[in-house]
Amino acid sequence: MSEYVFGNPEIVEEEVDILIIGGGMAACGAAFEIMKWVDAAKQQGTDIKVKLVDKAALDRSGAVAQGLSAINTYMGENDPADYVRYVRGDLMGIVREDLVYDVGRHVDDSVHNFEKWGLPIWKQPGDEGKPLKEGGKPVRSGRWQIMINGESYKWIVAEAAKKALGTENIQERVFIVRLENDKNDPNRVAGAAGFSVRENKVYVYKFKCCLLVCGGAVNVFRPRSVGEGMGRAWYPVWNAGSTYAMAAEAGAEMTLMENRFVPARFKDGYGPVGAWFLLFKAKAINAFGEDYQAKNYDDLANYGYDAYAQGYKMGTCLRNHLMMKEMKEGRGPIFMDTPTAMAELAKNMTPKEIKHLEAEAWEDFLDMTIGQCGVWAGENIEPDKEMSELMPTEPYLLGSHAGCAGLWVSGPEDLPGTPDHYHWGYNRMTTVKGLFTAGDGVGASGHKFSSGSHAEGRIAAKAMVKFVLDNKDWKPELARSVDEIIEEIYRPVKNFLEHKDYTTAIDVNPHYITPRMFQFRLQKIMDEYVGGVSTWYQTNAKMMEVAERKLEMLREDSLKMRAKDLHELLRAWENYHRLIAAYAHMKHIKFREESRYPGYYYRMDFQRIDDENWKCFVNSTFDRHTGEWKLKKVKYVQLIKPTDEEPEGIHRPGSEV
Repeated sequence: MSEYVFGNPEIVEEEVDILIIGGGMAACGAAFEIMKWVDAAKQQGTDIKVKLVDKAALDRSGAVAQGLSAINTYMGENDPADYVRYVRGDLMGIVREDLVYDVGRHVDDSVHNFEKWGLPIWKQPGDEGKPLKEGGKPVRSGRWQIMINGESYKWIVAEAAKKALGTENIQERVFIVRLENDKNDPNRVAGAAGFSVRENKVYVYKFKCCLLVCGGAVNVFRPRSVGEGMGRAWYPVWNAGSTYAMAAEAGAEMTLMENRFVPARFKDGYGPVGAWFLLFKAKAINAFGEDYQAKNYDDLANYGYDAYAQGYKMGTCLRNHLMMKEMKEGRGPIFMDTPTAMAELAKNMTPKEIKHLEAEAWEDFLDMTIGQCGVWAGENIEPDKEMSELMPTEPYLLGSHAGCAGLWVSGPEDLPGTPDHYHWGYNRMTTVKGLFTAGDGVGASGHKFSSGSHAEGRIAAKAMVKFVLDNKDWKPELARSVDEIIEEIYRPVKNFLEHKDYTTAIDVNPHYITPRMFQFRLQKIMDEYVGGVSTWYQTNAKMMEVAERKLEMLREDSLKMRAKDLHELLRAWENYHRLIAAYAHMKHIKFREESRYPGYYYRMDFQRIDDENWKCFVNSTFDRHTGEWKLKKVKYVQLIKPTDEEPEGIHRPGSEV
């Protein structure tokens, strides 16, 4: 291997039984849960070695890194079957109901643990100090949401994960960039490889199975925030689509990758709106003070969208659609009427209570989106005196929030009526043997949020231990040599070293492209041709034909990315992962000939919802060697009835995953 700018990397090889890749809520859930089952296996005579590898540091990894002001999924007095109905309605009628129900019946146990570990959860008057598990009533901001003081939420959850797994089994600041298939079984994962983002080291792991939980995808599309606001996004910028890209290149089947989330947020700061709508009871209005949702509601029937809107109980994307119609027809900006909401709440409050209310209005952002406080302060906005603008953001690809892109996984086996194509193996295992996922990685089952992702990581952890026990005599053998793997990972470094002296300015060179410029090209293509903000989320088949040609050229150019240091090597691989995720997204939208998610994207050549032909999953597979994508329809099966009835025999939530 060539002499690189940082010298030849040290090679660290390790063989484990289970590798957890990622450090967010799902990874922490798996780390917390797995040792219980590992210890049980040990008592039966089988030793199982587990390792967690995180690109950053567990204390502040993932979407919850900065904190949260609410836990958005907590059943409490609610029925998990109603939770399925809620998720199904929000995601326009197509979800894997077995996976959603499975999260619903287990999620409360994770929340109870959060509280036990020290997370402050708001309680109703008279229930202060009474734990949820003992009947304490939380302050709900909605049917499924409970309020917390969550600036240290991730720190608390990570501490429990580290204590359970053991710090000796956690490797931080190592970016896994490739899954490696087995030499003797191409449809099986046998290892993973990556590099340290702080030291000149390459890590190669072999394993019997792994949990791939690296979050969703941000900066696939050109953001609204440019210039001085460049880099601002709603979802964490370090979520680079690694879950989707690595799984796709390993051969895993993907589902609903056409889906994306376009959150309507406070303009410029991307501050969340949930607490304002649900807790503070604020309303969104147009520039003339009108309730645009009521005004535009009848428009939903023009395209068949009304089938998924029961009064104001409409899905997130439909609320977006009504907002966008108002703005495109010239009645914007859209405002959150914060002064009226706070005045109404203050009518029956003491001055001390009013002051506390104002503090909570600020803390909603200080808990999780500090940049929004900066916008308010910089624009002299006091929420009790002046309204703030709302604006839909650029699209994000994810599977745990109000989106459902991700991987096709096997579900639980104990739910009656579950079809064979929903369950073929171990719970949360993909179509590639030994490759498990959770959180943003699981497709067709959104609205898990932080608590549901944690619970899903726990579900996968238990299944992985079972998988290892069933395959304890199997030995992984990588399809490629370690030298080949290192050569590929360090290709951007080699590109730089071989060509850096060709020009006097190292950032301008005909032989390589910087990761930054590569990302700009990707974002421009996706924004202008695949339904970004510049086209009001509109696209058509012809636009995506152009996108496909440009993305294919970009895939060729990905081999020419350069890395002048470890940070650029990180950026190069992140952007390669974004490219594969973007390609999947484009191919899925092109294949689904309808506008299933109006307000998230519009196929202008197929503007209606077409339940007759498209009430189904769209699944895909990718061949990394040929670059070929294969797409197909997969049958959707309803398990939970539309009414309050529920199939008999469904396993009720318990204290154990």
